[in-house]
Order: sequence, then structure tokens, then C-alpha cells
Amino acid sequence: MIHRREIHHILEGYARERITIATIGSHTALQILKGARDEGLKNMVICKRGTEEVYRQFGLADELITVENFKQVLEKEFQEGLIERNVILIPHGSFVEYLSPSSIEDELMVPMFGNRMVLDWESNREKEREWMELADLKLPKEFKHPEDIDRLVMVKFPGAKGGKDYFLAWSPDEFERKIEKLKLRDRGEFTIQEYVIGTRFYPHYFYSPLKQRVELLSMDIRYESNIDGISRLSYILQERHPEPSFVVTGNLPVVVRESLLPQVMEMGRSIVNASQELFSPGLIGPFCIETICTEDMEFITFEISARIVAGTNLYINGSPYSQLLYQEPMSTGRRIAREIKNALDENSLDSVLY
Repeated sequence: MIHRREIHHILEGYARERITIATIGSHTALQILKGARDEGLKNMVICKRGTEEVYRQFGLADELITVENFKQVLEKEFQEGLIERNVILIPHGSFVEYLSPSSIEDELMVPMFGNRMVLDWESNREKEREWMELADLKLPKEFKHPEDIDRLVMVKFPGAKGGKDYFLAWSPDEFERKIEKLKLRDRGEFTIQEYVIGTRFYPHYFYSPLKQRVELLSMDIRYESNIDGISRLSYILQERHPEPSFVVTGNLPVVVRESLLPQVMEMGRSIVNASQELFSPGLIGPFCIETICTEDMEFITFEISARIVAGTNLYINGSPYSQLLYQEPMSTGRRIAREIKNALDENSLDSVLY
């Protein structure tokens, strides 16, 4: 892994008055670009050929660069060009998926917002569970071997692919039948996790090392391809139902009942505290805890997304929660830019970048 001091050495050569906020054109790029502009910072978007018009239409990018493949971002010459422009990269789900956690850790020399050490803990299911256990969160039961399945489970695969190829199984036989049918053996590792019934809540947090504060900025529920559509037709489809799929196709706004907010805030603080113990300096900036709230008003946590998540796109003009914290519209994209701007003012960029 590239050492933190190597990135900070590169950062020392940056012209602080010409910092450029940049990301790749996907996921939450529009929000990130607008957030940088709202905070008076220059911005840039790196687009895959054929998608440029989206970013031109909204007119939010000061600079637009086109690539044939996002892997070009990792090329030495391309990185040198970004460093010459004083670029700070903002990671998001597509950014991590297209470049890969290992490449970001080992090859990406451009300063990046947040702590890249988190990528290994986020992408490795065993490490992620260790992290959540240290944070003392309630977790669904996991099955190490398919033959141990004795209840409804969800089978998950690594990577930020928005639920692609996830499936349900009631028994070892059903597991074997479905994984063979989908030809998923070559996907490598998978996680077999108890399927918990309840309401899905995805709170969006932000940890500021400058303020040493965890903020709840917004919250969403994900709309997942045909599983949500099937629920509307369950009576009609009783015998001839299609196989459920869980690919995320959109996001719905939600606020949790106020009596549950102490639990929500405590989960966020616990995740940050555990991260600081496991991979100092720990989480920096935006993250999301993916939860189910049961009928007993208990939160079960099943994943951490240690970056800005797509559900925050609902709140480009702020959410009911961010409106309680800030007097102006505060998206997660703008909150990232605000943290970078504050770090510039305090001459402490190295505390928020790696």
C-alpha cells in the first residue's frame, strides 16, 4: 500500500489557492461537483466516452476530461496531469468498483479525500464483520458453509455492484441449485447471511476529524429491481413468481421516528470509534450503515459503506437532518467540499486526505 507520507509529500507541492475537486462521472458525481461549486472550489469530472452530455447539460463542471476506460485514471501520465492540476479525488461507489480497492491502495498517487486504508476493511467481508463486532453492533447470523443453512438466507458477493447477483435460499439444496444456475462459482468468495425481516434504513453520516464530530446528514431506503415490484403483485404471482433480484435501481427518502435517533447516532459513533482503533486515523468523511429495524425497534446492521452513497443524491438541497445542523442547503457532496475548505483554512489538509 502507498504510505500516507508519500501522498502528503505530493500534497506539499500543491498550490492551495488552486485546489481542484475531482471525481469520475458516475454515482454521485453531480452532487460532488455542485458541492464544490457551492463552496467556491474549482471542480473537474472524468467521464467515460459517451456520457459527457449529462455533465455538460447540468453545467456544473469547470473542467471535463474524457477517457475510454476509467482504468486510464491509474496510468502514470494521467495521474501526473491530475497532480499538476492540484486535484483532490473524491471516491464514491463507482469510483471504488471501477478502479478496484487494491489499485487505489497500491497505484493511485493522487491525494484522495478520506482514509484509503478503509477500503480493505470495507471490501473484505470478514474484516467488515470484525469491525462491526468491535463497534458492538447487532449483526445477522452468518453461515460459514452452505450445508448449515437452516432458515431463509441472502447470499451476497463482494464489491460495490449494487446488489447484483444476490439471491435468497431456504436450504442447502436451494443454495446449490441457484448458485449453479447463475454460474457464480467463479465469483470467488460469498457471504451467506440470515435474511432479517424489517424496515430497511440507510443512515448517511459524516465524520469530521476537524470538529471530531459525527453528523447525521440524511437517510434513505433503496428500491431494488424486481423484489420491490414482486411485493406489489404477490397475490397474482403466487405460483408463477420470478426469481427475486436485489439490484439497486433507485432510492427513496425517509426519516426515522425520532425515538430511534439515539440508536442511529450511537451506531455512527461506535463505527467511527472502532475504525480509529482498527486502522488509525480511522474513518474520515461520509459513510453509511446499512440496517434493518425489526418490529422490536432493534437495529440489525449488515454492511458499512465507507464513502458517499447514492442515496444522498436525494438531498442535493439538504435533508430534514442537515437542515437542523446547517443554515444553508447541505448535501453530502457539499459537506465534503466544506471539510476540504475548512482544512485549507486551518492548514490541515493532511488530516483529511490520504
